[in-house]
Amino acid sequence: MLKYFSNGIIKENPVLRLVLGTCPTLAISTSAINGLGMGIAATVVLLGSNIVISLLRGFIPDKVRIPAFITIIAGFVTIVQLLVKAYTPELDKALGIYLPLIVVNCIILARAEMFASKQRVLPSILDALGMGIGFTAALLLMGIIREIIGSGSVFGMLFNSNPMLIFILPPGGFFVFGILIALANKVADWMDKPRVQTTGCGRCNLCNEGDKG
Repeated sequence: MLKYFSNGIIKENPVLRLVLGTCPTLAISTSAINGLGMGIAATVVLLGSNIVISLLRGFIPDKVRIPAFITIIAGFVTIVQLLVKAYTPELDKALGIYLPLIVVNCIILARAEMFASKQRVLPSILDALGMGIGFTAALLLMGIIREIIGSGSVFGMLFNSNPMLIFILPPGGFFVFGILIALANKVADWMDKPRVQTTGCGRCNLCNEGDKG
């Protein structure tokens, strides 16, 4: 069960490994707070839609599954958007059109089609949380890097008095995005490598040599 949760954070991170949701990633990650807000909003929608789609997987006809998934996702996006408008209007203004566009976010639709529609509720919840946390972490990390270098501050704290404005522009976003993808691939490759046993009989091959003799 734990693998359903952990896969989305590193090995199958939707942004840095699967390269999904690139448009909101590059557009929103100009600041840490925007990335965090978008990540949380997408996670809530992903969690709710995964649960409902998993519960209804035996009732949704195969021919209309995609329209049904989009309708369910749109319902949760509307709820999230109304809550953001009511309680954090500044964040709603900063996220702009990208908040309602969560409806067609390929990460959420992909998890609905590939996972929630085929799995029970608990695995679907764990998958949604893992993917949501992975998406949020990628947006937040990009936002922190771009804001510190490009604006000189993050979360209202001053770090750099000589910011490089290009990092809050599209070229800087692509540069940071590429670096993080490379790092994520390195980490995932390291995690996939078999660990060499350094204690006990694993350190020598004497037994095998004796059998050959």
